[in-house]
Amino acid sequence: MSSRPLRLVFAGTPEFSVPCLEACRASGAEVVAVYTQPDRPAGRGRKLAPSPVKQAARAAGIAVEQPPTLKTTEAQVTLAAYRPDLLVVVAYGLILPRKVLAIPRLGCWNVHASLLPRWRGAAPIQRALLAGDAETGVDLMQMEAGLDTGPVLLEKRTPITREDTGGSLHDRLAALGAQVLADGLAHVLAGETLASTPQTAEGVTYAHKLDKAEARLDFTRPAIELERQVRAFDPWPGSDAEIAGEALRIWAARALELAHEAAPGSVLGAGREGIDIACGNGALRITAVQRAGGKRIGAADYLNARPELRRRA
Repeated sequence: MSSRPLRLVFAGTPEFSVPCLEACRASGAEVVAVYTQPDRPAGRGRKLAPSPVKQAARAAGIAVEQPPTLKTTEAQVTLAAYRPDLLVVVAYGLILPRKVLAIPRLGCWNVHASLLPRWRGAAPIQRALLAGDAETGVDLMQMEAGLDTGPVLLEKRTPITREDTGGSLHDRLAALGAQVLADGLAHVLAGETLASTPQTAEGVTYAHKLDKAEARLDFTRPAIELERQVRAFDPWPGSDAEIAGEALRIWAARALELAHEAAPGSVLGAGREGIDIACGNGALRITAVQRAGGKRIGAADYLNARPELRRRA
């Protein structure tokens, strides 16, 4: 074990990254700087707001760098001046050029929220839910020039349940990511070298960035796919549908194996249990909605305002 502490630079931006930053601080390594995306407009006033990682770094008294790119010589010289032994990247959002990857003595690690090589890319949590995957997890990966292509150092797995949403899975994987990172740092701080496992060429899939255009529920599709969409897109971007003439945000739903000959999108029945909508295969029972300008409410409360729908049951 070296006589001086491990010098670590952390790069991350959203809430998902914060537990990993805390794991770095608790590891015994010296976090000499935090890199995060430039402040972005947020809220109704569109005022510039710091990222969750910046807020955590400032609270801990750590130097913060916010370059708009790492491709410039200036940005690379600044990073090199911190003399990092290791750069830990967690949902940072900027591309790391080869010259940046070569700066730290031990290279760059990435905590990625999938079981690689499945779901490389920007939205692995939601894509795993949409696809109906039975499990997911987090990988600690040695970074290389490709997109999430580097060898895996450590991995933790978790089942995906039918109750999971994008939000619940995000929180669980953020905590698992902190655990896998803490384990990796403990090995390095003990003077050990982590074994790396190259990713297989089979099973590669890409988790493309979520688009608000995907939020619309298409009732010609099977009900189980729509159930997964509602869960995956909670809390963002949400799922939108027109129910009996009213545009609603759909927050909770369950697929039913229900035979029918109704047109997709038709209300098959409505009551305390929910609002059953005909799908291309089966029916989708909607149990929580949000009206324009309103808040999330249960289907029973919504039906109190639209009693005419109950008569279809």
